[in-house]
Amino acid sequence: MKLDYDVWMADEASNQNASPRHSEAARTPKQHWAFNLIGIAVILGLCYWGEMVLAVMLVSVLLAFVLAPVTEAFMVLRLPRGLAAAVAVLLLLAVISGLAYYSYNQAATFLATLPKYTSQIRAEWKSLREKTATLEGLTPPEEAETGVVNVHTTTNWTDLLTRGFGSLTAALLGASFVPFLAYFMLTWQQHVRSATVMLFPFENRHTAYVTLGLISAMIRSFMVGNLLIGLFMGVASTIVFGLLHLPFFYFVGFISGFLSLIPYLGVVLAMAPPIFVGIGYMGSGDVLAVVATVFGLHLFSLNVLYPKFLGNRLQLNPLAVTMGLLLWGWLWGAMGLLLAIPITAAMKIVFDHVERLKPYGAWLGE
Repeated sequence: MKLDYDVWMADEASNQNASPRHSEAARTPKQHWAFNLIGIAVILGLCYWGEMVLAVMLVSVLLAFVLAPVTEAFMVLRLPRGLAAAVAVLLLLAVISGLAYYSYNQAATFLATLPKYTSQIRAEWKSLREKTATLEGLTPPEEAETGVVNVHTTTNWTDLLTRGFGSLTAALLGASFVPFLAYFMLTWQQHVRSATVMLFPFENRHTAYVTLGLISAMIRSFMVGNLLIGLFMGVASTIVFGLLHLPFFYFVGFISGFLSLIPYLGVVLAMAPPIFVGIGYMGSGDVLAVVATVFGLHLFSLNVLYPKFLGNRLQLNPLAVTMGLLLWGWLWGAMGLLLAIPITAAMKIVFDHVERLKPYGAWLGE
C-alpha cells in the first residue's frame, strides 16, 4: 500500500481529537544522566563494530543524493523512475570505471617514464621506513640490563585507515552493495521517507518530516557543493601546473584539487602530488609557486567558495568540526574523515528539532 504522509496525518489527527488528552503528570519522567551515558556508549559501540555496514549505507545515501537530480532529469524525458534511476547509476559506474582506467594508465605511464629519481625516491622512502622501524623497536634500558628482549608489534598506518573492512575482499564485497543500495534509495525514496515518518508518534511526525527534509537538503548541498568546488580547484591547479611545465599536469592538477577538499589535512596532501612528479623538473622557485598556488586556492575555497555553495546549510563551528573529525576518524579511519562533516551536520539538525537536545545543537552551532 502506498503511504501518503498527508493522508496518514489527517487520519491520525481525527483519532487524536477523539481520544482524551493526557495530563501533564502522565508524561514520561526525566531520565537520569547515567542512562544517557549508557545510550551514548551503546551507539558508539554499534558504530565501532558495525563500521562496514554503516559506512556502506552512508556512502550509498550520499551517492543517492548526488544522483537524484540526474534521475529527475531523465524522468522529465518521460522515463519511469525505476529506469531513470538505473540509467543514472549506470552512468555513475561508467564514469568511475573510466576514471579508474584513465588513472591507472596515467600512473603506469608516469612510473615507466620516471627518470633516475625513481631509485632515489625509493631509497629515501626505504631509509625512512627503516629509521621508523628502528625507533619503534628500540630496546628500553631495563630490558638491556636484564638481557630479556620483549617483542613489540608495530602498527601499520594503512591498517588504521582501512580498519573495519578487514581485507580487500571484504572492502570489495561492501562496495558491491553500494550501486544497488543507491538504486533502491532512488526508486523508493518517497516510500522510505513516508514510512520513516510513520515510525514516530503522531505528535512528533511533523518534526520528523521537517528534520528529514532539512537533512536531505544539507546532504545534497554538501555533495554538490564539494563536487563543484573540487572541479574548480582541479581546473585552476591544472592550468597553473601546466604553466610550470610539470609532467602529467592534466592528471596531477585534478588530484591536487580534490585532495584539497579534505578538512585540515587537504592543504598539505594537495601539495604532495605536484611536488612528487616535479622532482628533477622544478627549481626552488617552481616549488614555491606550487605551494603558493595550493595554499591560495585552499584559502579561496574556504573563505569564498564554501560560503557561496554551501551557505548556512552546515552551521557548524570549527571546534565541532574538529571534534567530529577526531571522533569519526578514530571510529572509521579514512572513511570516517570523509563522512565526519555530513554526519555531524545531520546530528546538529536532529538536535535542533528535539526539545531535550537543543542545548547540544546550540553547542555544535556557530
